[in-house]
Amino acid sequence: MLTIIIPNNNLKERKYIIDIIFNEILDIEFQYKIGVSNYEITLENNNKLIYEDHFFSKYVGDLEYLKLEHVPCKVQFVENDFIIEKDIPIIFGNKILNIKNSKSIICGIDIFASIFFMISRWEEYVNLNRDNHDRFPATESLAYKNGFLERAVVDEYVEMLWNMLMHLGCVQHRNKKNSQICLTHDIDKLYLWKNWKQVIRVAIGDLLKRKSFRLANERLAEYYLINRNKIDDSFDTFDWLMDQSEVIGVKSRFYFMSGGVTKYDNWYKIDEPKCLDLMNKINRRGHIIGFHPSYNAYNNSKQLKEEKDFLEQTLKQEIIEGRGHYLRFEVPTTWQILEDAGMEIDSTCGYADRIGFRCGTGEEFSVFNILTREKLKLKERPVILMDSTLFGYQKLGWDKIKDVLKKLIKNKNNFTILWHNSQIEHRKIYEQLIEYLYDEDLIRK
Repeated sequence: MLTIIIPNNNLKERKYIIDIIFNEILDIEFQYKIGVSNYEITLENNNKLIYEDHFFSKYVGDLEYLKLEHVPCKVQFVENDFIIEKDIPIIFGNKILNIKNSKSIICGIDIFASIFFMISRWEEYVNLNRDNHDRFPATESLAYKNGFLERAVVDEYVEMLWNMLMHLGCVQHRNKKNSQICLTHDIDKLYLWKNWKQVIRVAIGDLLKRKSFRLANERLAEYYLINRNKIDDSFDTFDWLMDQSEVIGVKSRFYFMSGGVTKYDNWYKIDEPKCLDLMNKINRRGHIIGFHPSYNAYNNSKQLKEEKDFLEQTLKQEIIEGRGHYLRFEVPTTWQILEDAGMEIDSTCGYADRIGFRCGTGEEFSVFNILTREKLKLKERPVILMDSTLFGYQKLGWDKIKDVLKKLIKNKNNFTILWHNSQIEHRKIYEQLIEYLYDEDLIRK
């Protein structure tokens, strides 16, 4: 069993991150004690691994660290023999690395504070810059500004730690890493056309604004055929999405909306026959139904709970996972109200404007409320790639997408994808993406 000695301040934060690393990720036996100025790990053979404490030792009062000026501006990249890439970013710490006769290692990178910085998202609490949907944008993040957003830096820190432990003679066996992808689909709109009134209104716009009789006629003809069950609505891609998943042996996750009070919500009713039939089909085929809280629910506990309850009552089953509409998220509020509502897994923490590792990892992890200073039962499953990001914000074609994927999956990181059922223009790219990830062994075969 490892013995980990930690400094006597910011104990809840330190204990949380140690638990994440050694219990949830590595799954090895350890005990911790209190009383030194750095992080000191003693192995079963009495060899020692010491990580210098460069962050929490500066802000010893509770929550004293939560200030914008404590977010670094620049990150240094260094090399050493224990990393899995050519270099590794130092969020907090320095490049010191002293190895003494394979008996001890002293490392200047404060991986504990650095990992806490990435997965707690306290950066977003102190940086109040937001986009037009009140979201913290990727372009404001330290990871984007310093060029490591597309790297799972948390996983890199853990691998460096493990390699150091192995060098010092650790006899324990770590949790085997089984990389896989998670395919998720937010159901913002169940169908393109709600009724004749909507189609006629758009067709009039085709005639008066776009001066196109052909387009108006095509819309009317399309809805006529849909209404007579001759063709499917173009947003009805659910069977196709499930087919893609089943070919590679993966379950799709469909996150449904059940309320909302803004113009971004209520494109369908969760209890209407078409939606009920769809949810029954998803259940029959063995896929997973989740919760998609509405636009304003991310920081409104009453609204979120009412929407979740309505979805569960309608479906007559418990719902434990989901993702916020428009990826709206507020740390730590959103995590706490999801926990209070009985959710077990959230998958909101990805950026709308850039693909990459918002939390520095694609692994699920238990979240931390930075204000109450408590580890929650709720787990975050970060979303790494969203269709709207590819084609809307970054405007990438398949060749560029493939280049980015090579970097994202280089170390077989877990990989969560958000692909809307209404994304009808790029079906071929979705198929290519799934095939590529399958071929790269990112899916359990």
